[in-house]
Amino acid sequence: MNFLKILIRNLRQGPSTDPFPFGETFTPDALRGRIAFDAARCSVCRMCEHVCAGGAIRFEETPQGVEFILWHNTCTFCGLCEHYCVPKAIHLTNDWHLAHRQEDKYRMTEEGAMPYHTCIGCGAAFLAPSAALLDNVYQTPGGVDPALSLRCPDCRRTHTAAQQNTPGINQINHPGITYRTLPPHLCEKHHD
Repeated sequence: MNFLKILIRNLRQGPSTDPFPFGETFTPDALRGRIAFDAARCSVCRMCEHVCAGGAIRFEETPQGVEFILWHNTCTFCGLCEHYCVPKAIHLTNDWHLAHRQEDKYRMTEEGAMPYHTCIGCGAAFLAPSAALLDNVYQTPGGVDPALSLRCPDCRRTHTAAQQNTPGINQINHPGITYRTLPPHLCEKHHD
């Protein structure tokens, strides 16, 4: 008889657990779930690929640029990729809805592409640094010369040295770019 009283009381109060899967459930803010990738912030340093415990992250070079692929089926959601990403291109969301059918397992990916750009100084193809990375490196958010991202690393180095009037470097002007070179006596190799 005591059992019937408890049953009636529980039916009046309703369920005490989350309504999932018939409704939404509570998700903690700090839950490490599906990974979001922002290709515009990526510097293609590949540190995330190196530290990935599950081997879920791969970069593939194509004629158009570099593609980022993350397989959610092999991701352990440890958060190392987010922690070591300097420009913060990888972020673990609190979306844990990753259930899927077996035939969809190869579509459970996060992808992005970083295209090659043409250097305005020498015409070489290169991966342009993201604005987030330039702001982090030069410690001047929004104050970085936008022309720096249009130059390859060699031309960027030369352009920056020319702007800073580095002592001991002579300036040579070419159409569209200013180069600085070391004097010949500093370029000679000395052998003992």
